[in-house]
Amino acid sequence: MTLLTRPFMQVDVFTAVPYLGNPLAVVLDGSGLSDAAMQTFARWTNLSETTFVLPPSPEGAAAGADYRVRIFTPGGELPFAGHPTLGTCHAWLAHGGQPREAGVVRQECAVGVVALRKLASNETAGHTTGAGADRMAFAAPPLTRQTPDAAHLAQVLNALGLQPAQVLAAQSLVNGPEWLGLLLDSPDTVLALTPDHAALKTLGQKVGVAARAPSAASDPGHPADGLLIARSSREARAFTPAHTAMAGPGSTAEPDLWVRAFAAPVGVAEDPVTGSLNASLAQWLIADGYLPSRYLATQGQALDRDGQVFLSQDAQGQVWVGGDVAICIQGTVTL
Repeated sequence: MTLLTRPFMQVDVFTAVPYLGNPLAVVLDGSGLSDAAMQTFARWTNLSETTFVLPPSPEGAAAGADYRVRIFTPGGELPFAGHPTLGTCHAWLAHGGQPREAGVVRQECAVGVVALRKLASNETAGHTTGAGADRMAFAAPPLTRQTPDAAHLAQVLNALGLQPAQVLAAQSLVNGPEWLGLLLDSPDTVLALTPDHAALKTLGQKVGVAARAPSAASDPGHPADGLLIARSSREARAFTPAHTAMAGPGSTAEPDLWVRAFAAPVGVAEDPVTGSLNASLAQWLIADGYLPSRYLATQGQALDRDGQVFLSQDAQGQVWVGGDVAICIQGTVTL
C-alpha cells in the first residue's frame, strides 16, 4: 500500500486544560486505509482510542451524517465510544468541517448516526468551570440494561476487591459498548480500588464504578457544592503542583458523581475519562432516581487526570453528554 501524508490531530477530551483529560488520536482523512492498517496505527499510538474520519456511507448520508468515524482501541474496533465522539467532532470542526445542518453535527459510527450540539450554559448543572464557549455534547445512544448474573457479579467483585455491602446497585449496560455498572457506597471506595486487571480480562468484563458525592446522595435534587471529600480528593490524588499551575482560574466545579472505568478486555487497564460509560450511567442513574436530570461527573483522579463530564436530560428524555476538548498536537501523519 502506498503511504500518504494525512492531516492529524491529538486532542485531550473532557478537559479545558491540556493533559488532564483523555487523549485521542484523530486521523482526519482515513480514505483508502485497510482495517489492518487502522488497527496497526491504533496499536502504535497506544492510546485508549484512535479514530479515522471517512465520508459517510450511503445509509449514513441518507440519515444526514456529515462524516463517518471508525474507532479503534489497541485491541480492536469499537461500535461507539464517547470521548472519541466528542474529540473527533472537535477536530473535524477545527480542521474546517462544515455541518450540513447549522448548529448540529451528525457523526456516523457503527451504532448509527449520533447527533452533537453545543451545550447550553444552563445545562452545566449549576457548576462553575473554565472554558465552555465551544463545549459540545453528544446524544447518548439508546441503552439496554438488565440485572447482572449473580455468580458473574460475585466474580467481578472479587477481582475488584469489593464486598457486596459496598455495592448499592448494579446493572449490565449496553449502548454499543457493554459495561458492568456498579454504584458504590462512597467516592473514597471508588478512588481506593486496586483491581486485578488480569482477572477482569479473563472474565471478559469491562467495569464502570461510580459513587455519588455525599450531598448528591442525600438529596438528588440539589447538586453537590463545596464538598470536603471532593476538595481533599483533588488535592491528594489529582492536583500535583504541576497540575495546579496548569489549572488556572475558573476550574472550581465540585462533582456530583465520581467515576472510574476498567477495560482490560480491550487492552486498557483503566480509561482516564469515558464518555460511553458516563452516558450509560446517566441513563440508568437518572431513570432510577439516584441523580438529578443535570449533574457533573468527574473521572481520572487515580491516573493524575481531572476529567469533567456534563450530563443532562432534556424534556424529551434524551440524555446529553458534554465536555471540553483541548487540541494538543496538530500536523500530519504518514499512513
